[in-house]
Amino acid sequence: MLDIMKQAQKLQSRMADMQAELEAAEVEGRAGGGLVTVAMSGKGEVKKVTIDPSLMKAEEREILEDLIVAAAADAKTKAESIAAEKMKSVTGGLPLPPGLGL
Repeated sequence: MLDIMKQAQKLQSRMADMQAELEAAEVEGRAGGGLVTVAMSGKGEVKKVTIDPSLMKAEEREILEDLIVAAAADAKTKAESIAAEKMKSVTGGLPLPPGLGL
């Protein structure tokens, strides 16, 4: 039983380290051939949006809005991929029980 407790504490410590790494990690999603970029933390928090000046026209507003959404989705997919890889390394490839994910 003591051994199980030690393993649980070790896993908890590794999970905390992984959470900190995800917070520090940054991914960048792009849309429209790089005209719109969204920088996001590994935990999915949007940090920065960059828009090429050529898109700053009133008649291009809808396109710009769609590109921002697409770039954010791209960044989110990359952030989720990083989180999954880090979780896999922490758990030794074992799946976590439902509800214990990030």
